[in-house]
Amino acid sequence: MTALVSLAALVAAVVRALDPSDKINIADLAAVIIAAGGAAIGIKAWLDSPPLLDLLTAQEALADLVREQWKTEARLQFFDDPEPIPITWQLSTDPSRMSEPRLIGAEEGGKATFTVHSGDIPELARRFRTLPRRRLIITGGAGMGKTTLAVQLLLELLATRSTDQAAADDGEIVPIPVLFPVSGWDVRTHPRLHDWLAVRLRQDYPALAAPRLGPDVTSALVKRGHVLPVLDGLDEIPDDARARVIDALNASLSASDQLIMTSRTVEFTTAIKSAGQVVNAAAVITPRLLTPAVITRYLKACLPGRPPRAWQDVLTALDTDSAPGLIELAATPLGLWLIRAVYIAPSADPTPLTGPLRNDATALRAHLLDHLVPAVISTRPPSRDVADHFHPRRRLDPAATTRYLGYLAHHFHPDDTRDIAWWRIARTATTRLRLLARIMIGIIVGSMLGLATGPLVGLVGGLVLGLTTGSWFDQPPGYADLRLRERTVALVRSMGTRIRSGLTVGFVVGVMIAGIANSMVLMMSATEFSLLSRLYLLNIPTGMFALVIVLATAVGIALGLLDWAEQPTLASVSTPFSSWRADRTLTVLRMISGFTIGAVAGLVLVLAARLASGFSGGLAAGVATGVGAGLVDEVSIGLVGGLVFGLTAGRHHAWLAYTVSVAGLAVTRRLPWQVMGFLDDSHRLGLLRAVGPIYQFRHAALHDRLASTYIP
Repeated sequence: MTALVSLAALVAAVVRALDPSDKINIADLAAVIIAAGGAAIGIKAWLDSPPLLDLLTAQEALADLVREQWKTEARLQFFDDPEPIPITWQLSTDPSRMSEPRLIGAEEGGKATFTVHSGDIPELARRFRTLPRRRLIITGGAGMGKTTLAVQLLLELLATRSTDQAAADDGEIVPIPVLFPVSGWDVRTHPRLHDWLAVRLRQDYPALAAPRLGPDVTSALVKRGHVLPVLDGLDEIPDDARARVIDALNASLSASDQLIMTSRTVEFTTAIKSAGQVVNAAAVITPRLLTPAVITRYLKACLPGRPPRAWQDVLTALDTDSAPGLIELAATPLGLWLIRAVYIAPSADPTPLTGPLRNDATALRAHLLDHLVPAVISTRPPSRDVADHFHPRRRLDPAATTRYLGYLAHHFHPDDTRDIAWWRIARTATTRLRLLARIMIGIIVGSMLGLATGPLVGLVGGLVLGLTTGSWFDQPPGYADLRLRERTVALVRSMGTRIRSGLTVGFVVGVMIAGIANSMVLMMSATEFSLLSRLYLLNIPTGMFALVIVLATAVGIALGLLDWAEQPTLASVSTPFSSWRADRTLTVLRMISGFTIGAVAGLVLVLAARLASGFSGGLAAGVATGVGAGLVDEVSIGLVGGLVFGLTAGRHHAWLAYTVSVAGLAVTRRLPWQVMGFLDDSHRLGLLRAVGPIYQFRHAALHDRLASTYIP
């Protein structure tokens, strides 16, 4: 406000200094107008930006949410059990993949170096902080642990963030690392990286939309450099899209913007060549393959002190180079994890590792991937312990689980996306099933409409509505939270705001109705009605006004409840399961709110009719008669209004489209009836990982294998 007053005073002073007799200098006038306009725009941007305290609160909330999210994922994927897989990472030897050495830090005689060990993540974080622009590209072959290294670096940067901030220079920002799958970035929709990051932050971390933080806090966090994007999986998008991402990154990143990105080496190199430019000032690192000695040492750490004879044969084959396919497979972290998950964890006989497949790494990896699902199911029996996050809630059938995961891998095909979003599962149904789902939605709505309008009108109206619900299968989920803890004041405030608005409108409408009714009564002649009837009719305007006020209050309460429920808190999280549950809650809440409004509206209509016709008994008798006769109508109208409103109103129908579609997919045995429970169990088994509200297969190789072997 002070800035605006100062600007106005400055403009007034300039105007007063002008002499009307002087000839106007067009250039000076234009300069003044441009300067004033620029100042006004700057002041408006400053006024729209969140206060510093809210921005600090948002930073801490985001840091806590990211830390808990990836600590959970790290535990589920056993990053450090029994010890980190020993991978050495070094600066790429291909100079065409990155900027010249001086832009990424020249050391040791003018040459840039970057050699770290996966078992020493603090050293990796230190080396990252010494990069001039703090931009790092993690490349490598399939299964070399690129994402694992990125997550480990993310957790380390979060763990040392307070210390780094204390040691930072004045004005230096220590950003919060946040992982985003590159597959979610369409540069044609969001050409600037920062705009897309703001959108994903709001989607993945609903706590940042808490009312106390203001409406634009995510944009402020990104644009002011408080977010360090960890872009995972450049190789998981189409070829032409990779080059566009490289171009968009260089166009978006300023000198102070930091970056971490992962990609397979071949795909990254191709993208660089297609784009005709590298990622500016980014160091590119690649892994070294594990040697047989390192492989043997790691497997011994996972085995008992005296391994069984079959395992001694495996170790001997590694030491003597007599199983080249096994050595090639185990030279990657993915290969070691598969060996451990399929044979060590379930105490299975590892003879196939040194059998006919020992010379073919590709066939051996396919063999391990095919046996992975049964192995992890046998290793982790179900548990009902709420605190146990490492075992599924249900007993899964290995064959059915493989079939269900294969369906998802096939329909969320690696060539299109690796993001398994529950609200997009409805789109995987066949055209016939989707049409059937839309007809079922129409029948549900039509049956409700039929209660009030008749069977034929209800059926026709419902089917028409159902056939126009195609967009529901593409809608993202909404958000709703009914927990009262620490939110009671917000509920009262939200309802109060809506009730005040409703009463304002209701007062105006009520006065208009009462005035019209009163005028009609006064215009009636004495010969038409008796004196008693005229006195009763004079009470009708008052009754009408009261009924309108009651209806306005009910509408205000219902809408206030909806507004409050859609407001997240600083503790709100977005996991696939919580996102699904929140959208379901929103749909149910809309139905309850609609039922309340419809019930009150039905009662008001009945009472109004009885007031107008209850001449003989007076006002009290008219109201009593209206209550008695209106109960059936009230329930009928309220039920119809509530269900129709809850099922059709608003912009979020993902849960309903998902629920009806899953029923068809379950009947045809493509997916289980409880898909969300199945996905949660697969996540607990370590077959899937969660990134915000979406799932991904733990390894791209597993996704690829299931997609290629699935039989539609």
